[in-house]
Amino acid sequence: MPIDTIYRDSQCEWVDVEAPTAEDLKFLHERYEINNLLLEDTLDPNHLPKYEEDGEVKFFLLRESTELERKNLNTISDISTKIGIFILGRTIITIHRMKTKSIAETKKQLSAMKTETTSKNIALKIALLIMKSFDDESVSLLETMDNIENEIFLKNTNHTNQIKRLYKLKRKSGLNSRVLTISTDAIDKFKLLGLQDSEVYDLKDKHKDVVADFDHLNAQITNLIGMFLALSDQKANQVMKVLAIYSVYFLPITFIAGVYGMNFDNMPELHYKYGYHAVLGVMALVVICTFIYARRKQW
Repeated sequence: MPIDTIYRDSQCEWVDVEAPTAEDLKFLHERYEINNLLLEDTLDPNHLPKYEEDGEVKFFLLRESTELERKNLNTISDISTKIGIFILGRTIITIHRMKTKSIAETKKQLSAMKTETTSKNIALKIALLIMKSFDDESVSLLETMDNIENEIFLKNTNHTNQIKRLYKLKRKSGLNSRVLTISTDAIDKFKLLGLQDSEVYDLKDKHKDVVADFDHLNAQITNLIGMFLALSDQKANQVMKVLAIYSVYFLPITFIAGVYGMNFDNMPELHYKYGYHAVLGVMALVVICTFIYARRKQW
């Protein structure tokens, strides 16, 4: 996508670059005298959030949560996309490699405004919407966790599938927490833009709220995994208990049957007319006694 000027008034100019090429970065370097190292940072898909200054250029690199569902959750680029924000006096330049809600929503808000704005206010709007993207993600993950919890404890669904979903949820939540924690310094640097304190505090409060939400979510997921494993162990113990009880019942009568199954002539009651029935009676008596003993012990 070519370099696009999406907003301009007497106080501000907003230049947006989506999926920049080497030629685009060269143009930005020559036109606005932006350090090439800062421009190269916008190309690295896994670059961490940060803030840098180079002369008159103030550079914010933030990451926005994305709705892309990827199989492998190994890096922060699997759950977020970066947005580079350059502020040069009255000019703001945003660079990103894919379409983002924060850019689109900010553009919509500016088109609805009847008053002029500044580059610093545009940067603040984008940052607030970036934090809002993580807020939406935390709500979505919490709903997913609640659904899994209901399936585990109410519907008793496939356990193997549920533990995989919980593990994936934990990975995703953990990566989001990492992005937000690293973003703290860059968010704090918005106070250097000379904005009103109340506006900067709104951004910081939103960041703190989202961090707290993900901390709570991580704790809830960890607890749910622990409860799931405990429930699985309990069910396994119940199965072993049933098998043990059957063993207690059948072991004595199996022993008796084994003894009378030996081929010896001089065995008690071997040739007795009612020997077979007597042995069956003894087996039944053993089973009854075992049952009474188990009930009294509340096994």
